[in-house]
Amino acid sequence: MAILLLKEAEVEGLLPMSEALEAVELAFRKIGLEEAMNIPRSRAVTDHAQIHVMAATIKGMGAMGAKIYSTSRKNPPLFYVPLFDGKTGLLQAIMQADHLGRIRTGAASAVATKALSRPDSSSLGILGTGKQAFTQVEGIAKVRPICRVTVWSPTQAHREAFGAKVAGAFPSIKVAVASTAREAVAGHDIVSTITSAYDPFVEGDWLEAGMHINACGSNFAGKAELTPSAVKRCDLIVVDHREQARMESGDLEKPIEDKLIAWTNIRDLGPLLVGRYPGRENVSQVTMFKSNGLAIQDVACAMRVYKHAVEQGVGTSIDF
Repeated sequence: MAILLLKEAEVEGLLPMSEALEAVELAFRKIGLEEAMNIPRSRAVTDHAQIHVMAATIKGMGAMGAKIYSTSRKNPPLFYVPLFDGKTGLLQAIMQADHLGRIRTGAASAVATKALSRPDSSSLGILGTGKQAFTQVEGIAKVRPICRVTVWSPTQAHREAFGAKVAGAFPSIKVAVASTAREAVAGHDIVSTITSAYDPFVEGDWLEAGMHINACGSNFAGKAELTPSAVKRCDLIVVDHREQARMESGDLEKPIEDKLIAWTNIRDLGPLLVGRYPGRENVSQVTMFKSNGLAIQDVACAMRVYKHAVEQGVGTSIDF
C-alpha cells in the first residue's frame, strides 16, 4: 500500500486561501445537509504533554480522516492529518498540518463573515497577532470589500510587526495599529478575536449596531475573549458545531450559566448556510460566530491538498 507523505511547505504550496474557502464552505454545507459527521476534539494528558484528537467523514467526497496534534511546555505544537479513502478505508496520506490548521481557521471566519456580516462591510479589527491572525485578514478580505484594517496585540512590538506584515501583503488596504483593544473594535464593521487570553476583555459597550464578530481564540471551557455583556449584546449567535461548542465554547459558558443567553437561540453555521435557519435579518443586528475549529474543516482541506499533490507529483510516496 502506497502512502503519500506531505511536509509543511508542500501543503502550504498546495492550499491557497481560495481553495480553503471553497473546501470549508462545502464542509459546513455537508453538515447542514446531514451528509457529514464531525467528531469533536478529545484530549488526553500526561504529566508533561497533551494529545488532541478529532475526526470527520464527508459523504460524496470519499473523505475521512482525523487531525492529531500534541502540545507541551517544552516544544511547539505538532500537527498531523492522516487521510483515508472513504470507499476502501485505506490510508492515503499523512500530512503535516500547521499551515492547514491556520488557513482553515481563517477560511471558517470568512465563510461565517460572508453569511452573517453586512455585504457592504469594509473595515476589520483584528485582536491578536499570533500565527492564526494573518489568515483572518486573508480570508475575510476575499469575501468583503475590506479597505481598512486595525490590528491590536497587548505587546507593542508584536502589533507593529503584524501591522507591517498586513500592509505589505495588502497594499490597497489602509492598516492602523491600535494601542488599546477597544480601538480595534469600535468603529469597525467586522471584528475577529484570535488571542490566547484566558480572561474575557471585549466589553459589551464596545460593540455597535451592525457589527459582526468572529470569536476564534478560545476552544477551552473556562477560557474566553468576550465578556458576558458582549455576548449578550449579540442579536444572533452562530457556532461552528453545536456538539463541540457545548464542550469548548468558553465565551458562551458564563453567559449561559447567568441566563443571559440560551442554547435554544444559538444556531449552527452548516444548517444556516443551507437555509434551515435565517441569518442576519437587518443592518442593525450584531452577529457573532463562535469558532472552535472542526475536524471536518481539516479533512475537507486535506482532500484538496491530496488531490493537487497527486496531480502535480508533490510529496514522498512510501510503501507500507
